[in-house]
Amino acid sequence: MSGGWTTTLVEARLREAAETLRRLPLARPRGYFTAWPEPVRSVSEAHGYTPARLRPPPPPPAAIDRLDEVLGWMGWLDDEQIRLLWARAAGVPWRPLCQRLGRGRTTAWRLWVAALMALRERLEAEGVPARPTGE
Repeated sequence: MSGGWTTTLVEARLREAAETLRRLPLARPRGYFTAWPEPVRSVSEAHGYTPARLRPPPPPPAAIDRLDEVLGWMGWLDDEQIRLLWARAAGVPWRPLCQRLGRGRTTAWRLWVAALMALRERLEAEGVPARPTGE
């Protein structure tokens, strides 16, 4: 039942899922909208002195499918493991993460590695084929 999962591959899939989630369009209620551009509020905005705020392009459908798959894996973990894995996948630095969890750096890192290993073992046990990330 060797599916080829490694903790590095699991981590890469989690990072891709977090990036895909960030790139999804914002959910807005349907109804009234305007096609007018945003009004200019200051002189510096009018002359383009402020940097443009661009959203990344929406993710491809295959990335959304992989995101859905990764979200299904979260049911195999406890709440602390989910918070830790998602925070690291989203790029949260260790210091604020340790403060949020109330754990030391070494303990938080060990819990993170243990969660990755638990996820890898469950993926192997379930026979989920290892597919690399990528678009």
